[in-house]
Amino acid sequence: MELLTIFLSGLLGFITPAGLLVDRTAEKAIRSRLKTAQELQVRVDNVPTHQLLQGRVEKVRIAGRSLLLKNQNIHISQLDLETDPIELDIHARGQKRLPLKKPLQMGVRLVLTQQDVNKLLESPDFLNRLKKFNLVSVSSSNNSSSDVYNLANPQIKILENRLRFQLKLKQEGNGKPLNIRVESGLNVIAGRQIQLVNPTVELNQEKAPEKLINQIVDNLNEQLDLGNLESEGIQLRILKLNIKPAAIEIAAFIKIEPSSKFLKELSS
Repeated sequence: MELLTIFLSGLLGFITPAGLLVDRTAEKAIRSRLKTAQELQVRVDNVPTHQLLQGRVEKVRIAGRSLLLKNQNIHISQLDLETDPIELDIHARGQKRLPLKKPLQMGVRLVLTQQDVNKLLESPDFLNRLKKFNLVSVSSSNNSSSDVYNLANPQIKILENRLRFQLKLKQEGNGKPLNIRVESGLNVIAGRQIQLVNPTVELNQEKAPEKLINQIVDNLNEQLDLGNLESEGIQLRILKLNIKPAAIEIAAFIKIEPSSKFLKELSS
């Protein structure tokens, strides 16, 4: 989501009377949120020019290579983004949200290397999400008791059409963690549901009990349901997911409603 925040913050600088400087203004706004960028090109189509003064932009195109996000220290090898027409309320720029008059729609293509993904897994946003992700295993001898497990220290290895996750599985109240390894293919259903394919799970290099495997798969499948974002006014659909050794290519469609909670505080 940090990537979207950077792009949307850049949109706030598009409305300017200097129409010929829009591309450079937008690029400068986006670069200010990046630590480094090997290549960054921003094109704002605003013909006729007077539409821009009314808060209308026909299309925004962004192409970036080797981008390093400033706050999260996340690296993106390749980024290509293109929006549908954008309409902003120029009289509402003081609000603490991007003043969209209609939903913002865009297509995004990302290429992430194995190193990129591991940086992402180390980001504060992901680690905070991981802390909220608990596994509960009910004791077979007493259904009233249960063990709660927390996940930490995630790492990933990209294989041919499969991913290998390595994490620490720590039981609450027990200081000795277990090393957990999950290897699986990924399948996308209807663009919104990412599911594990033929997963294997090992705990301390031993095959995990079938019951725990099913719990891990069920929990991950629930977490990977992109429909969960719709309650926040965001529709995300994956159009392409290509897993090849040491890199992942993702193409997606994103739609953000003007009332989305995600747009809050962007202008602060």
